[in-house]
Amino acid sequence: MALGVRTVPVVARGGQYVFAMNLEDVAEFVGLQGTGHTPLPPEQLIAKWLLVLRAAQRLVRQLSPAQLAENVIANRERSIRLLAHHVFRVGGAFLDTVERDAEYTNALATVPPPAGTCMSGDQLAAYGDEVIGLIQQWWDELDDRACSRKVPTFIGPLPIHLLFERSTWHSAQHTRQLASVIERFGIQPDRPLTAEDLAGLPMPERLWE
Repeated sequence: MALGVRTVPVVARGGQYVFAMNLEDVAEFVGLQGTGHTPLPPEQLIAKWLLVLRAAQRLVRQLSPAQLAENVIANRERSIRLLAHHVFRVGGAFLDTVERDAEYTNALATVPPPAGTCMSGDQLAAYGDEVIGLIQQWWDELDDRACSRKVPTFIGPLPIHLLFERSTWHSAQHTRQLASVIERFGIQPDRPLTAEDLAGLPMPERLWE
């Protein structure tokens, strides 16, 4: 990018830019008085995120290893397998940040699976089980249920609440994409996410944003 930015998403205007991870920052950057969006409380986010991850597990089980090896979209070298793994890896990156103070970055959230692992739908779903269990354990043992503590991210310190929300809709967006990919193979997705499931999350309008 001409402005020297190496991480996304960003919103740029003229010679200035703002990271789009925080929608309130984006609203201020473009001259709006806030977005009008109020993040769901953490107790609702945890329920939605686990629902999303379980939906992703159902979907990946519908794909064969050969289908998982195909590209998600024609103009990008990214396999469906890596997209499916990323749905769950977002949770791993979140935990690395909130439990071990690793800086949350796109690179942290896109760490690929070790060679020879997560090759089938069942193996991906098993990885999902591991992540779901760790997220549930984190929540069960959490004292700060307001998630107000700030953690390091590539745009600076953020309250866990905001990273929690972002991680939830991030996994949800890619789970929506998985359902679309499954339909491309002529397969009826197994209980894909519904509008009710996604209610209250600041989801991108388009499927491939």
